[in-house]
Amino acid sequence: MIKTIGQNSIAQGLGLVPGDRLLEINGREIRDIFDYQYEMQEEYVELLVEKTDGEQWLFEVEKDMGEELGAGFENGLMDEYRSCSNRCCFCFIDQMPPGMRKTLYFKDDDSRLSFLQGNYVTLTNMDRQELERVAHYHFSPINVSVHTIDPALRCRMLHNRFAGDVMEKMHFLARAGIEMNGQVVLCKGWNDGAVLEQTVEGLAGLWPYMNSLSVVPVGLTRYRDGLEPLEPFGREDAKKVLETLGRWQEQLRERTGVGFVYPSDEWYLLADRSLPCEKMYDGYPQLENGVGMLRLLEEEFMEALEKRIGDGRVIRGSIATGTLAAPFLERYMERLRERYPKVQIRVFPVENRFFGKNITVSGLLTGQDIYEQLTRRGLGDKLLLPCNMLRSGEEVFLDDWTVGELQQRLGVPVAVADPSGEDLIQAVLQPPGNGKHRRRQIYEQTDRGHRGEAECGEIHTF
Repeated sequence: MIKTIGQNSIAQGLGLVPGDRLLEINGREIRDIFDYQYEMQEEYVELLVEKTDGEQWLFEVEKDMGEELGAGFENGLMDEYRSCSNRCCFCFIDQMPPGMRKTLYFKDDDSRLSFLQGNYVTLTNMDRQELERVAHYHFSPINVSVHTIDPALRCRMLHNRFAGDVMEKMHFLARAGIEMNGQVVLCKGWNDGAVLEQTVEGLAGLWPYMNSLSVVPVGLTRYRDGLEPLEPFGREDAKKVLETLGRWQEQLRERTGVGFVYPSDEWYLLADRSLPCEKMYDGYPQLENGVGMLRLLEEEFMEALEKRIGDGRVIRGSIATGTLAAPFLERYMERLRERYPKVQIRVFPVENRFFGKNITVSGLLTGQDIYEQLTRRGLGDKLLLPCNMLRSGEEVFLDDWTVGELQQRLGVPVAVADPSGEDLIQAVLQPPGNGKHRRRQIYEQTDRGHRGEAECGEIHTF
């Protein structure tokens, strides 16, 4: 179903209107976005369209290679979103409180979203026919939530008796030339230690088609009643993880030229270790998984600051962020004061009481936690927030508080900063009231029909 028609588009030139249905391209039934994008690559296409009155029209179109119709569809995938068939012991959505907006509880496990938006999928929804379809269309890369390559353990962790064939599926994709990135959510006593080493070794054997592997600690909220008992990692645990992955990085860098396996930033902070230098991240292939975000932010911030002369402008304000990034933001503001001595920005680490103190990233903070911890704290002339706290394109926090509501209750202008180091400097130095917002952290299937697509915000720790 066509929902919108772009100005000066092929669709507009053909006289297509909202409500028309695209049935076939080049004689092939269009089931979803895979079929559509593949068939629209040619310079000559034949489109079979069912008009709103039920009449079918056949259009012959000459166009540029890869040029699309310029039509928006009722659903961004042209098909139903595929929900997750697993019940993972570490699933974050199972750990959310009741009463939140319903779209936050949707669990996707859709390979098409992996290709289109970078979502991680377990491959358990992909049968042989779907794998062959991906290989035929050569849609790449695909991001895979692996967690372990031990078949029995993977079935147990995902609570899915069909989850044990992940290596078989990834070997198939590798033989077809499909690039992949892997993810391990590490759970203490489950897939760490020798199991983690087995996973790294096995996935490294798929290089270069398996481009990279990230290892992130399980996120545990306070809403785990009735769920599998899981323990948080401590400092000594984090040191062991870093030692293990560091050893593998050395070996794999000699073999492949890249580190291949990358610990997320939380491991270094938990172990009280310094972040690696920028070159050790090999171009940040796993940035969306929290790997190298703090290093990249620092590099961008310092580079942007070096280009500025500084002046005597007077600014008093504050920044609210998660406990993970707060020490880094404090250091950046100290460096900023070297060039702008009268710019005074206080950094407030906000504890996540909504989900639990073990959740330390800013993207999962709520409006109510920010208000309760910052009210009457002397915020200055403005409060800065990272854009990843907000729902994409809206001024809404995870708990449905709005920026306007927070601003009114705190009695101070609230500005929302984009994620780069340059953006942070600009947000600090600009007058109050010039803020903007862009995206939020966790996956959410949109309930806004005019977009018809899934929201998958970038993950930024600030």
